[in-house]
Amino acid sequence: MLLGWIIVFSILGSLGAIAGAALMLLFPANVRKSILPYLISYATGTLLGAAFLGMIPKALGHAAPIAVCGTVLAGILLFFALEKILLWRHCHDEDCEVHSNSGPLLLIGDAFHNFVDGFVIAAAFLTSIPFGIAASLAVIAHEIPQEVGDFAILLENGYSRLKALVLNSLSSITTLPGAIIAYYFLGETQQAIPYILALSAASFIYIALADLIPGLHRKTTPGSALLQFILIAAGIGTIGLIQFAH
Repeated sequence: MLLGWIIVFSILGSLGAIAGAALMLLFPANVRKSILPYLISYATGTLLGAAFLGMIPKALGHAAPIAVCGTVLAGILLFFALEKILLWRHCHDEDCEVHSNSGPLLLIGDAFHNFVDGFVIAAAFLTSIPFGIAASLAVIAHEIPQEVGDFAILLENGYSRLKALVLNSLSSITTLPGAIIAYYFLGETQQAIPYILALSAASFIYIALADLIPGLHRKTTPGSALLQFILIAAGIGTIGLIQFAH
């Protein structure tokens, strides 16, 4: 039963992000650029909410605080290093300099990231089903703006819309094997779960603070800043409602 939940939400995480990105690409580029900051604002809130309201508290319930906090810090450094070698690239801006890299490298990095997302989803569901749903929502929310950027660079590199969709879909399905491997590994090694949750929290915090929020500062008008703040709070609130509803 639990494995079924993990499989379903891993598939939803992959297909939901691809479908959302494909739908966004139906809009003209100027419309996409105006909408993306608000999608990113909401995604930022879901990531921070999942990390601070779910993953870190759950990890602290099963491991020493110094071990959990140390793992979060080590994870942030790890994801910084991975991003530097473009294995954990999270640019959500169509004009980002990492988009000057070739399409294959972008797809490899995306596949690696989605594989790790599978671990995140499985570890969350092994903690509780509501927590698994909340973590899956955070994954989907931040994947949609990322996939929009991925599609854009593949199209700029000469890929057709169909080929870009197929290749992005293939890189996204690595979430499922990641989740299944994590389910069996963590099922046999329960003591690893709090540390996987701490690493997952580190990845969410890093993405939100290092990759998403800096891009939001490009919108400097008071109205846009207020709306971004509201959407970040809404993202946190969504995770909080799911997390504390059970």
